[in-house]
Amino acid sequence: MKPAIAYTRVSTTGQGRSGLGLEAQEAALARFAEAEGYRLLQTFSEVETGKGADALDRRPQLNAALSAARKLKAPIIVAKLDRLSRDVHFISGLMTHRTPFIVAELGADADPFMLHLYAALAEKERRLISQRTKDALAVRKAQGVKLGGSNVKSLANRDEARARAEALRPVFSELKGLSANAIAKELNALAVPTPTGSPWSAKTVSRVQGRLK
Repeated sequence: MKPAIAYTRVSTTGQGRSGLGLEAQEAALARFAEAEGYRLLQTFSEVETGKGADALDRRPQLNAALSAARKLKAPIIVAKLDRLSRDVHFISGLMTHRTPFIVAELGADADPFMLHLYAALAEKERRLISQRTKDALAVRKAQGVKLGGSNVKSLANRDEARARAEALRPVFSELKGLSANAIAKELNALAVPTPTGSPWSAKTVSRVQGRLK
């Protein structure tokens, strides 16, 4: 079997303590490694935000994963591209280390060009969400609505939830006609991740379906 290094990350201490996000990523990586013939020699886990120009300096476990991968001449495998970063410049910087990165959800054949492309799309999506939130806040303010921190956060969370649901539209279209429980089972079998990293349930399926209407 081909050697590989696994890297997992969550952004918040709460997610780190719960273990749900990290455990879900580890499970997805294990399934991918088994299917593609990789042997995960080491797993590096981190609880740290992926934002900021100095993100790599603040992520010692990613640095350690890079070092281990170089020594073993092995790729680093992550469950999703955003576990590395949503910033295209950060992704480009990682590519300069000449260590292959494999994103499980994109497949083993995704080359560096594709990773750059997906990172650029993710960054664009984040900017669009930010702009929509700002526009919505401006409208609410013009209507005389008092805006506090909770209102700003709720609007941002709403837009992000809608964007995530829209990304899942093709998958949900394929499963159209099944019950919420059956869809949840299919999504878990396909290792499609949820926003929280926890398994799919009928409730989370119904929530996404509601946002897609």
